[in-house]
Amino acid sequence: MNLLLNAVPNYTASDFSEETWWLTLLKAVFIIVYLIVNVLLALWVERRGLGRMQTRPGPNVAGPLGLFQAFADAGKLLFKEDMWTRRSDKFLYFLAPAIAAFSAFSVFGVIPMGPNVNLFGHSSPLQLADMPVATLYILAITSLGLYGVVLGGWSTRSTLPLYGAVRSSAQVISYELAMGMALVSVFLMSGTMSTSQIVASQGNVWWAFALIPAFLVYCISATGEVNRLPFDLPEAEGELVAGHMTEYSSMKFGWYYLSEYVNMLNVSAVATTMFLGGWHAPLPFSFFAFFNEGWWGMLWFFLKMWFFMFLLIWTRATLLRFRYDQFMTLGWKWLMPIALVWLVAVAIVRGITAWVEVSLPVLGAVIVAVFGLIMLIMWITDKGEPEQRPKPADEEYTGFADGFPVPPLPGQTPIASSRQGRNPIVVTPSKEGSDE
Repeated sequence: MNLLLNAVPNYTASDFSEETWWLTLLKAVFIIVYLIVNVLLALWVERRGLGRMQTRPGPNVAGPLGLFQAFADAGKLLFKEDMWTRRSDKFLYFLAPAIAAFSAFSVFGVIPMGPNVNLFGHSSPLQLADMPVATLYILAITSLGLYGVVLGGWSTRSTLPLYGAVRSSAQVISYELAMGMALVSVFLMSGTMSTSQIVASQGNVWWAFALIPAFLVYCISATGEVNRLPFDLPEAEGELVAGHMTEYSSMKFGWYYLSEYVNMLNVSAVATTMFLGGWHAPLPFSFFAFFNEGWWGMLWFFLKMWFFMFLLIWTRATLLRFRYDQFMTLGWKWLMPIALVWLVAVAIVRGITAWVEVSLPVLGAVIVAVFGLIMLIMWITDKGEPEQRPKPADEEYTGFADGFPVPPLPGQTPIASSRQGRNPIVVTPSKEGSDE
């Protein structure tokens, strides 16, 4: 296959030939510390950012500019009383937040944060591990985290947590399919599912520009995956108090809270890896080989990841919560068909380019043309649902419609009350102190 898009001599995948067990252990500890520090930073950025967007100061008491507010909240959770519900399944009640936290911290194990660097005399990549199916590992681990949510809602034997757990499971099933198909188009263009090789394949162009529909579908689906506004239905405060976390306190609640923000970092890191060139330097720094070597990769990875984090925070401050039916309609009737059509278009073009040598502009134009043609055909052939004929105002009003009590429409006469015509009962207060 002669595809000019894959000719990337300057960017290479991770090389683990000099990896040792103690380097692996050191990088695992670094990932845990890195995620915890970023969670503390995310709490401060989100609260200060939401405050500024809502014309209020935000945290400004604990430390300079409120920097220590996250530490104060963590200390409060550590010393709060650990409450146990009387009817809960004690084992699952304790296990659920541990599963959620473990799954959240495990995703970063296959995320490349930089190129090979010299670590204590050994050439080692800034990545814990890699495998030919690393992206499938990410999808599997994120699905495993759902068990922590479902078991947390079910084990409490409480109504509102169970509602939140059911909503969360439906949400993950609905949006993970669209997100998976968006990533499959990246697999087709990169020719691999290894995260480091996907990063290396973006030497000429980032997939966020070449695969714009897939990138947009991923961004929307990722927001739904992490239960953030406008898709925070499993934790809707006005309806479910806190969803599956309602009956939790102390550090068990802290594990859920920590896993939520770590998952935000996870989806941001995956978006950076799959669509924004990973740790590679952006323009115009990419023209200089110096900025793509050594520890510079961690800086670019950090900035790109926090670009997505800021988008999640900005979305929370801007949009309102969707209704549940709107949420499901968006996932099944819009994101799924668009992701599927785009995947078919990319597969067709990749099949053509397997026999024909094609340049990047021509390849992009062909993909967009095929995608547009398929979407046009779907729009023309979709007749839509027939509109329901509104009931005339002069129709006899019975007080019920389709078995449900409804108020009268304009022009309809309300039903006379059964109390009409009755003489009112007048109660006269008795006189205090009377002799009668």
